[in-house]
Amino acid sequence: MSILGIDLAGSEKRPTGIAYFKDNRILTKVVYKDEEILKIAKNFSKIFIDAPLSLPKGRDSLEVNNGIHFRECDIKLRKLKIKFFPLTLGPMRKLTERAIKLKIILKEQNKKVFEVFPGGFYDIMKLSRKNKEEIIKFYKNLGFELEDKKFIQDELDAIACLLTGLMHEKGESFILDGIDGSIILPRIENNLKLRSY
Repeated sequence: MSILGIDLAGSEKRPTGIAYFKDNRILTKVVYKDEEILKIAKNFSKIFIDAPLSLPKGRDSLEVNNGIHFRECDIKLRKLKIKFFPLTLGPMRKLTERAIKLKIILKEQNKKVFEVFPGGFYDIMKLSRKNKEEIIKFYKNLGFELEDKKFIQDELDAIACLLTGLMHEKGESFILDGIDGSIILPRIENNLKLRSY
């Protein structure tokens, strides 16, 4: 399946997590530079990125504060009681700028680019956002084979991006849509059952 999960860092000095499928295995990598991300993305048609991919309506710049901080999809995320950092807050500005730049390049290469949110994925799946052991166990219980290595959080978050993308492909997601952007999340079900894909 030609989908790629990216947990994007705000700076090329910090690790960006990458995740993709090979057979029924999930492979992950850690990269830093935009050129590394773009080189890997050439092999995939659909890219699911953990980063804001648009600015709020009425906000032309992240540098000039006009009091507009949230997109419609952000407001919907907040109504679900899913915590997140506003894209206009401190380091989030650099992340947003980088993500929008990469999105433009990827779309010029005829890739489909989607915004996802691992924090929301974990909340919906009733997982602690930073409990690596719990997250890894959850992924394995879904029926996926993971590499035998020590994962950093960015890689686990990239897998959450990848699995959100897979669920989206299978019609098992929902979209927080708005006129100024959208966020894809796993479908909320009262009795979520672990299932193998």
